[in-house]
Amino acid sequence: MQRSLLAVTVSALAVIATFGSLAFVWAAPHANKAAQRPEGDWRILDPVTYENISIFPVVSGSSQDTSSFLTLEEGLASGEVIVSERGAVGIVRHRGDVRPIAVPQYDTGASVNQLVLINRSKRPLLLLAGELVSGGKQDRIIGKDRIVPVSAEPLPLDVFCVEHGRWVGSSSQFSASQTIVHPSVREQAAVEQKQSEVWAAVTGGSKAKPPASSSAAPPAPAPRVSVDALADTISSEAPTQSYRKIYEGTRIGGSVDTFVDQLQRRFARATSGLKGERVVGVVVAYGGEVAWSDIFASSDLFHQYWSKLLRSYAVEALARPTLRETASLDDAREFLRRPNGREVQETEAGVYRWREITEGHLALIELDALQPKPMTLHRLLLLRTS
Repeated sequence: MQRSLLAVTVSALAVIATFGSLAFVWAAPHANKAAQRPEGDWRILDPVTYENISIFPVVSGSSQDTSSFLTLEEGLASGEVIVSERGAVGIVRHRGDVRPIAVPQYDTGASVNQLVLINRSKRPLLLLAGELVSGGKQDRIIGKDRIVPVSAEPLPLDVFCVEHGRWVGSSSQFSASQTIVHPSVREQAAVEQKQSEVWAAVTGGSKAKPPASSSAAPPAPAPRVSVDALADTISSEAPTQSYRKIYEGTRIGGSVDTFVDQLQRRFARATSGLKGERVVGVVVAYGGEVAWSDIFASSDLFHQYWSKLLRSYAVEALARPTLRETASLDDAREFLRRPNGREVQETEAGVYRWREITEGHLALIELDALQPKPMTLHRLLLLRTS
């Protein structure tokens, strides 16, 4: 009797152990997946609305330490970062260096879609798709988010041209522009990666399609920065189709400045007095359509890019119809839902991981730093226009 009872007990324990092991095997992938995809403790505030744009501040009660990273604007301004045409023959002397640096030629001449970058700083360099560098044979924008490590070899840097009508320059080197191109252009570089579409977005304003309307409804109001206005500006102020001269010149730039001032005052007022939370990003809607989001690992990093990002959002708003519909807080929350679709990754061991997930018209791009500790430095989510 005792032996039978013992046998039953042993059998029961074996069954429990077996099912327990199976439960661990089933649960482990979900637990690992969750650990690899932290979404942050974000909270979305009520929108800051002006004319046809609504900007939802994204705040967080925690923040990563991003002080070890250098931005492109800082690096170019200080001379710690050098960006040059590929194939340029020249010597660059960095302050504090005993010996000068030769700009590598890569055995070829200058290229529209590739420059050379040298990071001479003691901090890893953060690059964001859409950042503009000015000079060389024509102005360019960074093609993809990435991190350039300290003491890296001169880097062939993928870029897109945003000045179609120039291929000459007094210097092969580039300077900081304090500009990030507006979403329609940035999308073509970061997601579509097509030079022809980048040019089309520069001269065409917005790639977003006008909203459909019934035959009885009045047509959508024309954008303040229309195709005709852009053509006139290019003819009179920007014959080389330079992005900077088009959108920062007197004709269009004045309207953008006024628009930005209104948004900046409203945004500062809406985000003042936060207790225990800081702004780390935004969700942007045009009319009733939530279309864009930039979120950073820290409030400090967000504010380093904020003035350039705000201006880029304003340019996009002025290039879209002046619709008065507004997106809701629920719309913004739903937009931040993580897409569940095709995923592509690129990794530089010990430096960064770049990830793109696409689902329908949504595209999510995340840049993870792997050192000094793992963190998602930048998260870009957009509603594709093409």
